[in-house]
Amino acid sequence: MDGTRRVERPGARRPLWIEEPVHRPRMPDPVRAAAVRAVLLVALTLLQAMVVLLLTLAGSWWAFPVLLSTVAGVVATTWCVLDVWVTRQVWRQRHGVVSVPSSTAREVRRVRRPRYP
Repeated sequence: MDGTRRVERPGARRPLWIEEPVHRPRMPDPVRAAAVRAVLLVALTLLQAMVVLLLTLAGSWWAFPVLLSTVAGVVATTWCVLDVWVTRQVWRQRHGVVSVPSSTAREVRRVRRPRYP
């Protein structure tokens, strides 16, 4: 803070939020969409597992069909988590990642680069 105080006028509207700079850039849209899907499926699968546990403790015949559904949910959740990883890698390859090559790699690029007068 710079030490100055803000004087609020009566009746003046304050913004609902103040944006602050972030240290890390936002995730790309395809990666974020895959991550949201994965989180929703993880939550649903955990909920199903809890329901299976409660139905088993209650001795209900519904426990087995819900268990089968939970197993399918675990497979789908695993697929979605892998999708996040693959989508992130594909996005990085297509849009490039800022990297600093080593001095050896830099030297090899200089040798290959055509020289224009």
